[in-house]
Amino acid sequence: MRLHGSMRSFVLVFSLCCFFLNACLAHERAFFSGNLSDSETILSSLGTFRFGFFNPVNSTSRYAGIWYNSIPVQTVIWVANRDKPINDSSGVISVSEDGNLVVTDGNMRVLWSTNLFTQVHTNSTVLAELLDSGNLVMKDANTDAYLWESFEYPTDSWLPNMLVGTNARTGGGNITITSWKTPSDPSPGSYTAALVLAAYPEIHIVNSNNATVWRSGPWNGQMFNGLPDRYTGVFLYRFIINDDTNGSVTMSFANDSTLKHFYLDYRGSVIRRDWSEARRNWTVGDQVPATECDVYRRCGQFSTCNPLRTPPCSCVKGFKPRNLIEWTSGNSSGGCTRNVPLQCEKSNGSAADGFLRLRRMKLPDFARRSEASEPECLRTCLQTCSCTAFAHGLGYGCMTWNVSLVDSQELSSGGMDLYIRLAYSEKPDRRPVIIGTSLASGVLVMAACCLLVRRIVKKRRGRKKGAEQIFERVEALAGGGSKGKLKELPFFEFQVLAAATDNFSLSNKLGQGGFGPVYKGKLQEGQEIAVKRLSQASGQGLEELVNEVVVISKLQHRNLVKLLGCCIAGEERMLVYEYMPNKSLDYYLFDPSKAKLLDWKTRFNIINGICRGLLYLHRDSRLRIIHRDLKASNILLDENLVPKISDFGLAKIFSGDEDEAKTRRVVGTYGYMSTEYAMRGQFSEKSDVFSLGVILLEFVSGRRNSSSSLLACAWSMWKEGGINGLVDPEIFDTLYEKEIRKCVHIGLLCVQEAANRRPSVATVCSMLSSEVADIPEPRHPAFVSRNGVSEAESSEASNNNVTITDVSGR
Repeated sequence: MRLHGSMRSFVLVFSLCCFFLNACLAHERAFFSGNLSDSETILSSLGTFRFGFFNPVNSTSRYAGIWYNSIPVQTVIWVANRDKPINDSSGVISVSEDGNLVVTDGNMRVLWSTNLFTQVHTNSTVLAELLDSGNLVMKDANTDAYLWESFEYPTDSWLPNMLVGTNARTGGGNITITSWKTPSDPSPGSYTAALVLAAYPEIHIVNSNNATVWRSGPWNGQMFNGLPDRYTGVFLYRFIINDDTNGSVTMSFANDSTLKHFYLDYRGSVIRRDWSEARRNWTVGDQVPATECDVYRRCGQFSTCNPLRTPPCSCVKGFKPRNLIEWTSGNSSGGCTRNVPLQCEKSNGSAADGFLRLRRMKLPDFARRSEASEPECLRTCLQTCSCTAFAHGLGYGCMTWNVSLVDSQELSSGGMDLYIRLAYSEKPDRRPVIIGTSLASGVLVMAACCLLVRRIVKKRRGRKKGAEQIFERVEALAGGGSKGKLKELPFFEFQVLAAATDNFSLSNKLGQGGFGPVYKGKLQEGQEIAVKRLSQASGQGLEELVNEVVVISKLQHRNLVKLLGCCIAGEERMLVYEYMPNKSLDYYLFDPSKAKLLDWKTRFNIINGICRGLLYLHRDSRLRIIHRDLKASNILLDENLVPKISDFGLAKIFSGDEDEAKTRRVVGTYGYMSTEYAMRGQFSEKSDVFSLGVILLEFVSGRRNSSSSLLACAWSMWKEGGINGLVDPEIFDTLYEKEIRKCVHIGLLCVQEAANRRPSVATVCSMLSSEVADIPEPRHPAFVSRNGVSEAESSEASNNNVTITDVSGR
């Protein structure tokens, strides 16, 4: 076809424009070593991603981040200063002289930094480069060695080949995905997705209370058991497991022809989106949780959930609702209990226990692992009295459960066969068949009525006996001599607490701890209460409940939470406390939008209150108490923001001549544990002092101590003579600068590596009140190497014969 002259000219001009446009795009830099102003960006080599400043939809705040370049719908995959936005266009991204990537505002305030803590060699040049994978890296220009990469510090998106889990270069810290607060606010939200390493690795979504809201099911080397079969063809997973405490998982897409975005939504759902070129928009591919049955422990113990059933929860055959009133009202969180107890002692005889097979199941939580064959797996479970179920095959080996079964779900496809242990009389092939006349039916009805009356009487006697047993254990633990006083502690009827909490409804749930869920309630006379209900699948149990009754019933102090009573009814164990309307300290401290409610004067008052409460525990009460789990989430605030230390389930009572104790079961929370406790199981007053020091540094910085990175940061700045970069901008005031610096000083003294160099709580109180003018210089903090880089507690602890149990989660 011949073209008209003017048309040929148009084509030529158009071609030249395209050529120069492509040339510009091809040569737009993907790296820089100096500064990027607000109006400048860098582009990955293939033009997939762009890095620079942006403002979220419906927001005027400016953030440094990475987003898809060629997609018209703003899709941000990483944010640097996510909790410290810039209010104008004065922001600058720069590579500093010491090799760190930093974000500053017009006042030259550092809002975010890579915090490498290593001085780059004088002959080296550090470059920031945006890779086409979406990974922003800091590298040595001479060696191309990566010094830092954004993939090790993700925000809400999980991209192909990005690790989730632990990473040696980040000090063993857990690499997690954290949601945005809202679609217009990229600050850390209420949900986190993380890899949980147990007998079988799983991915969990947890909320701000560290309670699990969804779990993927166990990993068998190819897939997660709880995900539908269709996920197998979409995602390719690769696990790197170093040991029981270190490992990671990466993900890639089996088909790269379609652009996909995988992220954690601000409402707590992991969502996969596919780009539709025809619609020029994202379409939702899959998400979890997808149904109400995906919600963790939707149906309680020994029950299964099926989203196609109404109601979705049902007891496993051979089991019945633990609380029929709750169950019939739609609250199935209490789960189910056995119709007939197991006959373990008869397992080798003719009336041996048997197994019920459930098909296509999402396997329950808390499985144990061995490499036994299927016959050996069955035999081992049958010969172990505590074994409640087993499963075998599909790459999992032998899986057994020695606890109550929770979070089981019936899947429409995939899944695995689960064998649940039943008593001989409940075995599917041994069910009695009753054929009777109307007379026989009448006799059965009368027998049932008699049995019901007998059970009611027995239950009431059992409740009284249970209460007596609690008191006997309390008295034994407390040393006796106060049985009458302990019996003055009010006992609440189960029905009273059920009515007060609206049958323990989810709307009244305040949080979830190692003990179990905590509910807000209101008694008939109008008093507000907090009810802590023992979970049957809890890692804690009766010992912790007894321990808390012992400790807290004997203590009275303004800065300790008050125990109002308890409830023992059948299998129910509950503690009732005064209600704290302002929640816990971590609710404010680590949320930038709420931290401003705690100005420095308020924080300093709270610090003093915590110290007074701890001093009472250590020195002034009738008992010497070591708390062992002091942390921000265990400090409650009343209506006047008066702090009250709570959660004494792990506390230890010391005798008069006892200064230190040792245990093989280390309990507490990483980040707050002292060196000698985490590594050797030794604990004393100085263990609580270490936790207090961490809280002091968290007060000043507004940052949570993750993998001891806060200690490393504080120590590094202290050695350099300045702490302004550590202080939360929300509280910084030149009027209180001296007082803030003193708190950092005291905090570093409290977290020193050697326990005998840490001050006592009494000395801390004196330092805070300025009674001690000459405060000694701090020495090296625990868990921080000599060059100031944070070490991983878990990797060090794995070399010692100490059982480490983190009871703060799920």
